Amino acid sequence: MLRIEDLQLAAALAQAPSLSAAARALNVTPPALSMRLRKLESSLGLALAVRTARRLSLTAEGERFAREAAELLGKLETLPQSFQRDDRQLTGTLRIAAPFGYGRQRIAPMLARFARLHPGLRLQLDLRETPWPDRHDSDVVIHIGTVRDSSWVARTLAFNERWLCASPDYLRRHGTPAEPRALAGHACISIRENEEDVTLWHFHRAGAESERPRKAREAVRIVPAFTTNDGTVAREWAEQGLGLVLRSEWDAAEAVARGALVRVLDDWRLDSAPVLALVPTRRGRTARVQALLQFLEDSMGGPERHPAASPIQAGTSTGRVPTGRGAAGRGR
Repeated sequence: MLRIEDLQLAAALAQAPSLSAAARALNVTPPALSMRLRKLESSLGLALAVRTARRLSLTAEGERFAREAAELLGKLETLPQSFQRDDRQLTGTLRIAAPFGYGRQRIAPMLARFARLHPGLRLQLDLRETPWPDRHDSDVVIHIGTVRDSSWVARTLAFNERWLCASPDYLRRHGTPAEPRALAGHACISIRENEEDVTLWHFHRAGAESERPRKAREAVRIVPAFTTNDGTVAREWAEQGLGLVLRSEWDAAEAVARGALVRVLDDWRLDSAPVLALVPTRRGRTARVQALLQFLEDSMGGPERHPAASPIQAGTSTGRVPTGRGAAGRGR
């Protein structure tokens, strides 16, 4: 008969790069863990892992067992909460991962308000350059843009356009481009992120369906005059008149409102980068995760308050993670 310790062993092996690391996670010695693994394999009649001098890797059977063990452990963890009354105070730990810029400016203040509503919770906010897919140990991952992996479930918190902007001073000195192809004669600021082709900018004309004779889509290859891996630096360079920058609406809107930046080619649209909350699975969600998701959606407005959103965007509000190019860096 399987024990909870067996499930914990399998789950730890799936997360750890070596037997020693798994032993540390379970607070046992490597020899003791090795003996427990041999006993488990013997009782199952299966080889769950392949051990070498430097690392440990799971077999196909071991990966399946570890995956199902993790699901069972999650259900066991949430079982007591399923019997709690709705008005009972939320407790436990919530682990949230988010991009640096968006996490610092938007998520952190919201979590502070959420914490005041639920003083029994412990919150962990992990800010990373690309929180997806690195933070698979998180309860909730905040991601800007679409992602490739379809195993996690996405919930759209807010729609987020991407704007091409420049400072009024830059436009006075160099002129305002009238169409995307004119960008070849301008200084452009590029944000380097992951392995994406960030120098190819895709434009589509607003209301293009009713303007068939005019070119509806255009892709422009820019030659960056300035490059950085930080979105805030790129925006600030644009405010200082160094060139045109492609930034998320959430980051550029304030600068546009105070006149530091001006939207350029605003009769064209670029691929949007919605703000998503990613969770591993629908089943077994804790009450605290559900409460956080609802709080974030209420705080950001939620997709239902954006009637102009495309059907594809609206479809991500409760569905599987959409397939497409990652855009985490666009929200930094």
